[in-house]
Amino acid sequence: MIQLFALHSGYGLMAAAAALDSGLLGEAEQRILVPMNTASVPETAVDLAGSPRFAALRARFDRVEPLNALIDPLHPTAWKPDEQDLPMLERLFRRAWGLGGAQLELFVQSPQVAPARTLMALFHDAQLGVIGDGLMTYAPIRSRLPRRITERVGRVVHPDVVPGVEPLVFASTDAACVPVPPPAFAAVLQEVGEAEPDAALDALAGDPVPTGLVLGQYLAALGLVSAAEEQGMQVAMIDRAADAGVQRIVFKPHPSAAPGLTASLAARAGERGIGFAVYAGDQPAEHVAARLAATDVVAGFSTALPTVRALYGTRVHAVGTGTVLARLHPYQNSNRMPATIVDAMERSAPDLRGLVEAVGYAMQPEIMAHLRSRAVDVLGALPAAERERYVPAARLRALELPGAPAPTRMQRLMEPAGGIGRLEELRLTAAGAKRRAARVWKAASGR
Repeated sequence: MIQLFALHSGYGLMAAAAALDSGLLGEAEQRILVPMNTASVPETAVDLAGSPRFAALRARFDRVEPLNALIDPLHPTAWKPDEQDLPMLERLFRRAWGLGGAQLELFVQSPQVAPARTLMALFHDAQLGVIGDGLMTYAPIRSRLPRRITERVGRVVHPDVVPGVEPLVFASTDAACVPVPPPAFAAVLQEVGEAEPDAALDALAGDPVPTGLVLGQYLAALGLVSAAEEQGMQVAMIDRAADAGVQRIVFKPHPSAAPGLTASLAARAGERGIGFAVYAGDQPAEHVAARLAATDVVAGFSTALPTVRALYGTRVHAVGTGTVLARLHPYQNSNRMPATIVDAMERSAPDLRGLVEAVGYAMQPEIMAHLRSRAVDVLGALPAAERERYVPAARLRALELPGAPAPTRMQRLMEPAGGIGRLEELRLTAAGAKRRAARVWKAASGR
């Protein structure tokens, strides 16, 4: 058995390394890392295949076979060959990577899209697994995959950063959830953080004052909020950290954030009488929080929030999640589950697992049909305001879930009756009556 790990993010690589360190993935003749750079402009992004920060993690594998170089000039996310070409490509890939006729187990991230979906189809008889990539793993898969793929998925490996909750990706199949213990993930995270000298972070960590870490997510780039609204959210994060009692704030901006944003946050911190510093390095946010011994971490719906709480017991605060939940469109938007989890954690939801399953069903009712009764029970027990925070009224009504509002007169008219809307039925009835009247007139007039 040869295990292939087709990974595109640092979080996924750390999850895979921690799973290997914990002995969760069994024995293999060889383990081959297939790193891929899926950024829109690969030249501007951290490359798992060459970044010194991930050198120690790459050393856990017998070989490294980068995907980008093999399929160049195609971008990995655009690599969608014709189905008839897959047998030929499998032979070529097996030869290029020295796989021979060995049985394979292929681990991927983001299985619903290329290049992961392409690789799962290409290696047509490989056992399949999923490596979790943060909170997205807790959402159901976005589109129904062919049975020739889903029946081969054996396990979903994920850092156990939301205790008591299992990922929903492939939950409708027989795939087993394999949680990676937080201590193992924390050890790998520290290893990555300490792989290269970081004078800027060391200097910030040398100040022992109670520190809050504020993370930028650049939600305006997703079209969820305007630039002005996002700036208001980030200012609110400064206030949240100040209210928590920190004496200094370290801001880790999103790489795409405008410079003016940092200036406005510094000004707000000054108004609150709190020290302010910026860390713009490439360290994972979770390691920055640990290195600073941050007492509080504030963000939007970043995966870092449940991760630092699970790994280090750090207090975490979410800002703006209500706005994000209301703005996400369509309802099935894959950001909905991360926003739901972080929002529910902030509000101390008593049944987080139940809420995740209910929202998962509402997102993908056909794929998650087995969760309908669970969704009915969970949503039926929630107060109306809480229920509609996570599943709006229109969605409740569309899926006939508890709390759905009664249909308006116009909605009743538009509802199907016999396969067509009632207004269309009335129109057809009127048209038929008009034709019958015309025939009667012709007969009566002798025309």
